[in-house]
Amino acid sequence: MNARALTLAGAFAAHRWLAVGALLFGAGVAATLAGSTAMAGMGGMAMPGGWTMSMLWMRMPGQSWAGTAAGFMAMWAAMLPPMMLPALLPALARYRRVLAGRSSTARLDVLTAQAAAGYFAVWLAQGGVVYALGTALAAAAMRDPVLAAHAPLAASLLLIGAGVVQWSRWKAHRLGCCHTLAAHGGAAWRAGARLGWECSTCCAGLTAVLLVAGIMDLRAMALVTVAISAERLAPRGAGVARAIGVALIALGCGFYVIAPEA
Repeated sequence: MNARALTLAGAFAAHRWLAVGALLFGAGVAATLAGSTAMAGMGGMAMPGGWTMSMLWMRMPGQSWAGTAAGFMAMWAAMLPPMMLPALLPALARYRRVLAGRSSTARLDVLTAQAAAGYFAVWLAQGGVVYALGTALAAAAMRDPVLAAHAPLAASLLLIGAGVVQWSRWKAHRLGCCHTLAAHGGAAWRAGARLGWECSTCCAGLTAVLLVAGIMDLRAMALVTVAISAERLAPRGAGVARAIGVALIALGCGFYVIAPEA
């Protein structure tokens, strides 16, 4: 094949990957909407302090803990493509461009798939940590009414802390590591997993926002998705991250005040 044909083949393959990403994004949105609707129908449990605990963290009658965890992980997996693909696809596109001159199209597709699999494997593992933490906190709140009554204050402090982190050097450094997949020195899966680790730790504060607002709250998911994408894709991502931090601090300061006193 001549150089022009190779260029056209590479462009076609890149567009094919964008189409695959769009399909995954759409499937994830549909599954997330279905899961959110199902959770809304289940309601929640009123707790001391005027807040409501999601049934997501509770085992239903006749349901095993393994089944409950599997249900949570299925919803977490459905959320990942809509939330993370807008930020991941540009990194995958750059990865393909770097490797295009040294790999065939078929090999490039395999490497791209492996890198994406490594990335999402780390995020799935983080979902397991979130579930373990959420169920532990829910169990503690169920056992201790005093602890449950202070949950709105704890949530407010968590939001403020997440906002402060957005201003830190640590956050700026993590953002700098979130843009590029390493295209040399190691397997594609390992490169994707490393990017997933950088990205998931960078998003720790924004993930905490989901824990406060509700994992399956569609408005919270949409806002967090926009925030994650903006701080990675904007020309001055660190400035965007700090602006998000200001919003989180303001939200945290007002959260406890506006919490319903039922």
